[in-house]
Amino acid sequence: MYKRILIKLSGEALSDKDHLFHAGTLKAVAEEVKKISDRGVEVAIVVGGGNILRGKDVQDSGIERVHADYMGMLATVMNALALQSSFETVGLDTRVQSAIDMNRISEPVIVRRAKRHLEKGRVVIFAAGTGNPFFSTDTTAALRASEIGAEVILMAKNGVDGVYTADPKINPNAKKYDILTYMEMLNKNLAVMDATASSMCMENDMKVIVFNMDDLSNISRIIDGETVGTLITKEEK
Repeated sequence: MYKRILIKLSGEALSDKDHLFHAGTLKAVAEEVKKISDRGVEVAIVVGGGNILRGKDVQDSGIERVHADYMGMLATVMNALALQSSFETVGLDTRVQSAIDMNRISEPVIVRRAKRHLEKGRVVIFAAGTGNPFFSTDTTAALRASEIGAEVILMAKNGVDGVYTADPKINPNAKKYDILTYMEMLNKNLAVMDATASSMCMENDMKVIVFNMDDLSNISRIIDGETVGTLITKEEK
């Protein structure tokens, strides 16, 4: 169904209440990514840093917003290295590209090089966000997917299997969308991704599929063309 994809993972999904990194989750992600990579799908990943630190969460400590955002970017680098280690354990050739120069542990973000890695069957993990404060990792996913020519962004969510009219954990009558346009999402103020990321995806006609990360086999099902989660597109047709 797709030749080149970008998976957006939240940092929280890699941890549990007792561990900063949950070994079982890291292994499960690695095995699922290897499964689709072995089928010839080119995989890029953008990971958040919420299990370690969110920039906006430390502002209450009196830390300036710009510095706090850079701290959050560094957290995503730590998660990227954790994923790289797990991927290589299952035999996946992996490269980390960081938007903040860290030559000892990663490559700089070079789009042509990232594309070449993908063509050679390597997984590319994009870290450190966009390298600029005030931008979320959702926006990073939209930017990197557009840069590398990905066909779809697979946005993994914790404990929810798509986009709903309201929070299904609070409102049992909330209804799930099978398909949604970016304009509908923005007009209805649905908290799927921030407005900057939504606008970038809409302008570049980028598809986004929101799915439940609790069942990682959903990724293979999406690759097989099954209807999983919620598809967000520029136009409903």
